[in-house]
Amino acid sequence: QLQASGGGLQQSGGSLRLSCAASGRTGSIKDMAWFRRVPGKEREFVAAISRSGVDTAYADSVTGRFTISRDNSKNTMYLQMDSLKLEDTAVYYCAAGRLSYPTGIPRVPTRYYYWGQGTQVTVSS
Repeated sequence: QLQASGGGLQQSGGSLRLSCAASGRTGSIKDMAWFRRVPGKEREFVAAISRSGVDTAYADSVTGRFTISRDNSKNTMYLQMDSLKLEDTAVYYCAAGRLSYPTGIPRVPTRYYYWGQGTQVTVSS
């Protein structure tokens, strides 16, 4: 089970930090990721991190502004979001996979098995 938190309302240029706490069968979790969805649009990849935390991947739209990390001792993943833009407004979902892929960290939702409930991030001008 994944529990996302940390969303809220922030002004453009500000920062927010999202957390995703895993519980239950945490030993089976491999890569973890953040996706986001805006009403009327497809779910969009934001960032992902390998089980070790060494490898990360980011969408072009957030590169240089967002930082993904994880603390396996706390079974928690984080997304530090800086220099927020209006277009970052969305519901953010955390996800975790059960498999490792030789092609690298997945960026597609279908490769992730566990999903959190989503947390709303709203950026205002």
